[in-house]
Amino acid sequence: MVAVSLDAPVARAGPGPQGTSAIGNGVTVTSGGDSGTRSRERFEHPALFYSGDEQYLAGLVPFVRHGLERDEPVAVAVPGRQLGLLRDALGADAVHVQLTDMTVAGRNPGRIIPGVLRAFADRHAGRPVRIIGEPIWAGRSSREYPACAQHEALINAAFTGRDVTIVCPYDTDGLDEVALSDARATHPVLWEDGRVLPSDGYAPDAVVQQYNQPLESPSGAAELAVHEVGQLSAVRRFTVAEATRRGLAPERAQDLELIATELVTNSLVHTEAAKAQLHLWDDDEHVVCEVRDGGHLTDPLVGRRPAAPHQQGGRGLLLVNHLADLVRVHTTPDGTTIQALCRKDSRAAG
Repeated sequence: MVAVSLDAPVARAGPGPQGTSAIGNGVTVTSGGDSGTRSRERFEHPALFYSGDEQYLAGLVPFVRHGLERDEPVAVAVPGRQLGLLRDALGADAVHVQLTDMTVAGRNPGRIIPGVLRAFADRHAGRPVRIIGEPIWAGRSSREYPACAQHEALINAAFTGRDVTIVCPYDTDGLDEVALSDARATHPVLWEDGRVLPSDGYAPDAVVQQYNQPLESPSGAAELAVHEVGQLSAVRRFTVAEATRRGLAPERAQDLELIATELVTNSLVHTEAAKAQLHLWDDDEHVVCEVRDGGHLTDPLVGRRPAAPHQQGGRGLLLVNHLADLVRVHTTPDGTTIQALCRKDSRAAG
């Protein structure tokens, strides 16, 4: 698989002068910066470190209300409990905010940028936009976390040049030190203990690489070697049969059929060797579709950008991210492995 290399610089947002906040959240800024006025085409991506509901609301409610006072579109995408807290705290103002349960819309971290963040920002193109996004919470599994960390790192490149502020809350009581350390690496600015601080550990590209981890398939996985487009009908039959045999609901088996077809097609069309190895297996919670090929994904945002209205092609990984409950990718110059997971319990699919 090949894609255009992403070399755009990542914007590093700086706080305003001491005693004010460029983003109007009511905290005190303790380091120097710009004039304190939000410039056009300025992207800001702070992490809010909070402990308990009081700090959560104190950091976020003023941010929302300040945006509403400026007639700026505001969206909130956080887990269900926190969503209820913010809705109640905002009172009548909540009807002016787009409220989304991140445990549903963002179950697969790979679809948060196109399906949640860009979807909202693009509907309000040309206007300053405010978003609260909480993609990492204590209930996230160790299997999901690497994709979550990469997502946070890639937000910076995905919104460079946009007049958008995305605040990402981090629960210091519920998350471990790895998650908090990664938050410092993926966010140029930290809101912590009532202060706004630049993150000395900011290194989003390093996080993307750190979690570009090898992916393994079990020895008992069903396997199909694909060498030509004429085998795609066999790919579909194989996928549906294996998914059904392993307990996937019929509608999700159809989704997995689409996922496998898109991944294999990408391998056949976009790699020099034009072949793919398809594996399927299951565990207690998921049916897993894995495709291996000899290509190299050089663009970390592939599959995370919304498709342009008249775009021809290039939608395969975007569709995979939309359909799957989790997508993991490992890519090097020697080859690429993509795993797409679908939950056996279709009620949990998001």
